Amino acid sequence: MLGYERLQQAYLARFPDYDQGITVPALVDVPSAAVVTNDFAQLTLDFSTQWTGLHRAGAPDLYPEPLRDEMDAVMQRIFSDVNNGVYRCGFAQSQQAYERAYERLFSALDWLSERLATNRYLMGGSVTESDVRLFVTLVRFDAVYHGHFKCNRHKLTELPVLWAYCRDLFQTPGFGDTVDFLEAKQHFYLVHAHINPSGVVPNGPDLSNWFTPHGREALGGRPFGDGTAPGPAPAGEAVPPGHGVV
Repeated sequence: MLGYERLQQAYLARFPDYDQGITVPALVDVPSAAVVTNDFAQLTLDFSTQWTGLHRAGAPDLYPEPLRDEMDAVMQRIFSDVNNGVYRCGFAQSQQAYERAYERLFSALDWLSERLATNRYLMGGSVTESDVRLFVTLVRFDAVYHGHFKCNRHKLTELPVLWAYCRDLFQTPGFGDTVDFLEAKQHFYLVHAHINPSGVVPNGPDLSNWFTPHGREALGGRPFGDGTAPGPAPAGEAVPPGHGVV
């Protein structure tokens, strides 16, 4: 659309002397051709609250106002100890730093397991932004983080509550139908050459169990609350054959 070869050009269009990291996701303004923000933690909340005029009819409220204070606290721990926690393990430069990150990660996963033992979703009976943020790490856990980042106390498939919860989400429209497992593995195992200098990408894990029954319906609730499910992924966003579970 903008004729750019690299996202860096949008950063430089905003700040000609920009010398910091070029990160994604980033929101780029088309008229100015310049980056607006790369504050990923705020971006999706802005989409939920400031861009409602562009939501599809029936879009669920992923950031309900009565739950925001509690949800913000939950999402903060998910970010610091889980989303970022796997990276702290993988990029640790000392045994001590790795062990601290490892303990924080699995303590948080234990805490989340307790929370989800009696609640179908993190904030109760329907999907919210907090579930989306946890899902993106859990869904890649066994394929990437368990081995590549040494997050190996347990696999996701060995954590009964979280494994059932993640399968529940994966089988919900808008989640598993956009997960490209092959791309995820190739990205991590090829880009992080200092961790995986051989560049060998593992064949596993076996993905056939993602569509097994999860039993979470017994906890009640409706995934989309008063909203409706999204339709099939647009053609340009569909997972290529051989990259997903099926």
